[in-house]
Amino acid sequence: MDLTGARWRKSTRSGPDGGNCVEVADNLPGVVAVRDSKDPGGPALTFEPAVWRAFVATVARR
Repeated sequence: MDLTGARWRKSTRSGPDGGNCVEVADNLPGVVAVRDSKDPGGPALTFEPAVWRAFVATVARR
């Protein structure tokens, strides 16, 4: 999947020291991409938006 146009943002839950960060790109049609900020050229996981929203809602309840 081509993620060239992805606008990445760090999770609000990421630590202030810059380590262990997750970045999310939700500006692409039909997909939400997630990657490790320490390896921006590495692999990214992709999810359907509804699946991502369900995941975030579940995590927020914990």
